[in-house]
Amino acid sequence: MKKLFACLFSLYTVTAWAQPVQYTTANAHSHNDYENPFPFRAAYNQGFGSMEADLHLVNDTLRVAHDSAHAPTSPDVESLYLKPLAALVQQHGGFPYADHNKPLQLLIDLKTDGVPTLAKLVAVLKQYPSLANNPKIRFVISGSRPDPATWQQYPAFIWFDGSLGQTYTPPALQKIALLSADFHKFTKWNGKGRLPAKEADTLQKLVALSHSLNKPVRFWATPDNINAWYHLMRMKVDFLNTDRIVEMGGFLQRLPRTTYQADSAYSLYNPTYRNDGLPKKVKNVILLIGDGTGLAHWYSGYTANHASLNVFNMRSIGLSKTSSYDNFITDSAPGATALSTGQKTNNRAVGVDHTGVALPQIPDYVHPRGMRSGVITSGDMSDATPASFYGHQAERSNDAGMFADLAHSPIQLLMGSGNSGLNPASEAVLQRQGFHIVRTLDSVPAHSAQRWVVADERAHLSVLNGRGSWLRQAFDRSLSILSQNKGGFFLMAEGAQPDHGAHDNNFPWLVTEVMDLDQLVGRAMEFADSNGETLVIVTADHETGGVSLMAGDYTAGRIAAQFATDDHTAIPVPVFAYGPQSNLFQGVYENTAIFGKILQALGIPPAGKVTAGKR
Repeated sequence: MKKLFACLFSLYTVTAWAQPVQYTTANAHSHNDYENPFPFRAAYNQGFGSMEADLHLVNDTLRVAHDSAHAPTSPDVESLYLKPLAALVQQHGGFPYADHNKPLQLLIDLKTDGVPTLAKLVAVLKQYPSLANNPKIRFVISGSRPDPATWQQYPAFIWFDGSLGQTYTPPALQKIALLSADFHKFTKWNGKGRLPAKEADTLQKLVALSHSLNKPVRFWATPDNINAWYHLMRMKVDFLNTDRIVEMGGFLQRLPRTTYQADSAYSLYNPTYRNDGLPKKVKNVILLIGDGTGLAHWYSGYTANHASLNVFNMRSIGLSKTSSYDNFITDSAPGATALSTGQKTNNRAVGVDHTGVALPQIPDYVHPRGMRSGVITSGDMSDATPASFYGHQAERSNDAGMFADLAHSPIQLLMGSGNSGLNPASEAVLQRQGFHIVRTLDSVPAHSAQRWVVADERAHLSVLNGRGSWLRQAFDRSLSILSQNKGGFFLMAEGAQPDHGAHDNNFPWLVTEVMDLDQLVGRAMEFADSNGETLVIVTADHETGGVSLMAGDYTAGRIAAQFATDDHTAIPVPVFAYGPQSNLFQGVYENTAIFGKILQALGIPPAGKVTAGKR
């Protein structure tokens, strides 16, 4: 055993954030469970796989207590654990949990002399055959254990907690359910920041030793916070020790929705920077809006794509403050309206000022200059962000009103998913204004001077649910059409669903949408380099989720996060720019300034007389 231990220490290499399996609440261990306000029930209701109880033999009764002074008046193990568990086993048809695959371990720490205390426990457990003979329940003895040489003499339902690093004979090893150790024996780390590398290496090798013996491992006295839990999972510790039952239960239940690993990485466009930042004329503007996309969202995509992101190759960077006219925290309607009109408005208002008066939008400003406009979204085409470039409604949910406004907008292209507001009546109005309405992107020719509404239901799908490269295809088709215009163009493309993923606190949804949007960024940069007169701006209407990045691995493309909210926050969002006059977007400013900077780059005075919704 000692030779094996030394061999593992010399040969084992610590891997980067390698999680062995998907952790669940079955990996949670309720330390000193009996000291909780609701012993057994609290941990059981969270689905914990392991609970710990200290036992004292007092006058032939097994009492549950931490110390001998309180033992005589403490509850007995039957009333606190065995009877409730037996009732649940009967309720679930012979299984401890409704999920018949889920096991339960009772770690029993003997505080009085091991031999008589264990003998009494064996006698008591024999009165509960549904527990003692249950393959999904293990009674594991810790604390004052009998001599390991005697362990094989105990019934099959009795298991033992081994000491990690101690040498055991093969018969004794067969009776060991898990191996445990005092965390403080190897490190004084308090759970903040990073576990020191040397100490982490030692602990990792101990875990590897235990796993080489096909035994799960547990450390007691571990720091009890989210950062520490991530570290313990990183080391493949099988049982996570906690006194924070509800917090750990929620953490583990949410883990599939707060962790993402990319199957592969996409290649970036290699920008030339030939025209980047030059004070030359801008003919075309591409505005890319990641709905709800803050810096943490971008960095999650950067990590998942193995430390690479197109948008991070842009050199002109600013910060946009997103509060609305009437609220510290904006929603998408005033957030996007600020970008499209240069004015703050109320939450839920689209394309109008805070009094409800219609405001001219960027397409209204550029149309008299002979420029064409297009709007694309990987979401609902009449939702707040896309509608802020053609609609004028005090209430963002007025879909029919948005389509009525679209009929009077100068934009040439609108692409996204449709909704009930795009009904026969609104379609007839749009068609009278020259719009061709189709249901698939493939129905739009690559070269067309006509006006198009593309209500493609693929746009409403997420990347995870099969949208594929629809957003990039819509972008390419729009560029093909708009770039035919000699007077230039304005194109707004929205990645709508980073916001959806953040609202849902679904991190895989968020990350995959950010990566999809970033591939669009690469396409836009490539077009800007080939054209030489195109300015690309990438920003957001607001941040959603209050995303905190908790753990990651650039090499594996793995990233984990926690959400502060399922709503928007007031955190300023980054602004990235590439191409001629991109330097205008450096600094910290109100979101309304982005509108002015776009017009400045185009040489259009924002004070000029422009009427909203006029072709």
